[in-house]
Amino acid sequence: MMIWQWCKIQVMALLILVYIEAIYTREGLSLNRITQKSNCNAIFDWSLVNANGALLFDGATACTVNLLDQVPRWLNLLLHAGMYVSYEIFMTLLFWYWVSVTVGAPRRRWLRTLCLLPGVVIIALTLLFLPQVEFLPGKVSNYSMGISVYLCFLCVIIYGALTASVIILKHRELQKKQKSGLTATIIVIVIILSLQIAFPEALVSCISVVLIITSIYLNMENPSIHGLEHYHNEMIMGFATLVENKDGNTGGHIRRSSAYVQLILRNLKKNKKYKRLITKDYIDHMVRSAPMHDIGKIGISDAILQKPGKLTPEEFDTMKGHAAAGGRIIQETFGHMFDEEYESMAYLVARHHHEKWNGRGYPDGLAGEDIPLCARIMAVADVFDAVSSKRCYRDALSLEECYGIIMRGRGQDFDPDIVDAFMLEPERVEEIYERMMDEGPSEALIP
Repeated sequence: MMIWQWCKIQVMALLILVYIEAIYTREGLSLNRITQKSNCNAIFDWSLVNANGALLFDGATACTVNLLDQVPRWLNLLLHAGMYVSYEIFMTLLFWYWVSVTVGAPRRRWLRTLCLLPGVVIIALTLLFLPQVEFLPGKVSNYSMGISVYLCFLCVIIYGALTASVIILKHRELQKKQKSGLTATIIVIVIILSLQIAFPEALVSCISVVLIITSIYLNMENPSIHGLEHYHNEMIMGFATLVENKDGNTGGHIRRSSAYVQLILRNLKKNKKYKRLITKDYIDHMVRSAPMHDIGKIGISDAILQKPGKLTPEEFDTMKGHAAAGGRIIQETFGHMFDEEYESMAYLVARHHHEKWNGRGYPDGLAGEDIPLCARIMAVADVFDAVSSKRCYRDALSLEECYGIIMRGRGQDFDPDIVDAFMLEPERVEEIYERMMDEGPSEALIP
């Protein structure tokens, strides 16, 4: 009973962690079978393994530090070394995880080494000063104190500060779920570290491990959420491919126009005017919305879609109805189904991608910046691919002619900023054109 009293927090934390791991493993294996690929993050997996070790060592030392007359000092020091090093490795892995899933792991070896260096140095110093650790009596429990303990705290502070810097410096490049997970991590670190420093005999470090792992699992690594995203993306591409197969003239239009959208977004983000607006979430929603821009064509008869000659005014009026119909289909099909921000953008792209900068487009005759930015981006990508592709009623135009159409439409049909972003890398445009022109609509661009 006395031993349970000292380590009950650690045991309960370990049980919670094991439960999370069991769900994570079961759902992860199920998702892997569906997608035919691994959906697990290796760094998170290693963090789970390390977290188990940290909690086991924490629980063991919570007992042995209170049995100083029964447990040899060398064994106590060995177990405490395991606990210190496990927590230091956990913080190092945690920082590396957040870097890899947000801004990406550094490609340069010296920068990777610099990120990991504090953890390596602190672990070495922790072991070096281990013999100087003292075991002090407390009102509730005995506890350890010494340079090795301070170094463990220092490791938490250093990597906690570096993790916080990711939020501050890269917040526009982070998804909402990443910001939520990072913020939760920082809050947990600050609270638990403050409690542990103020009340060293409390021995509550194990709680931080469970809360951080739980936060990452819920916000970032939940296989169930990944599964929903996979099904959602499959449904998007299923609808888009259905329309593409119905309109036999478009070939790989979905993939090429989506690639042009990504190119525009990347270059437009360099413009200070749009830097705050084009966030990581905005880019992700836009990339997922692009394949749905012509979904309204599903309601247009094949006789009009596949007509080899010029459309009559009545037929063209019918064809123009696909924009409004597309917005309506998205509202009715995707409304309140997955992601409200995505649904809103997909609706705007489908309904307004034929609006013109001068107000002479359809279906609502919007002009200038009254046209949603996502629709203005889609308009340039859509028109360029349309004129550069072979249709049943004409051959594909040369790239020079296509560039001319886009440039003549600058300030008339298209937003000048969008045209400039598109024309910023003509070599990249040509690479997309040449690589995808002969490909069919078999592969999704959605990341």
